[in-house]
Amino acid sequence: MKIAIPTKENIVNDHFGHCDAYTIFSINDMGKIVNTEILPAAEGCGCKSNIAEILQEQGVKVLLAGNMGAGAYNRLTNVGIRVYRGCTGEVLKLAEDYIQGKIIDKGQGCHHHHEQGEEQQCSH
Repeated sequence: MKIAIPTKENIVNDHFGHCDAYTIFSINDMGKIVNTEILPAAEGCGCKSNIAEILQEQGVKVLLAGNMGAGAYNRLTNVGIRVYRGCTGEVLKLAEDYIQGKIIDKGQGCHHHHEQGEEQQCSH
């Protein structure tokens, strides 16, 4: 399984569509990280780029994100990627917390796009 995290300087980027890159962790059947890749961010806002399709082609099944607008959320979920919103912190720690079952989706929307959402962080 692969997990993607929108990243800026090894930290979850607060806004999905403005990240520098995506850190992609490959997880084996025993719940261990076996590979880490960096995928440069696509041009444009997350909802207007083809990043959902690119992540799907890379085999990503889960995306751990900070803020995200409804357009990007819908595009990702429509290609079969499960999205957890409201995440913060260092990307490796976040991936490890997900593997341990400590992450839940907070349903946090992006206020920049004037969508509803709560100011919360991922539970971990």
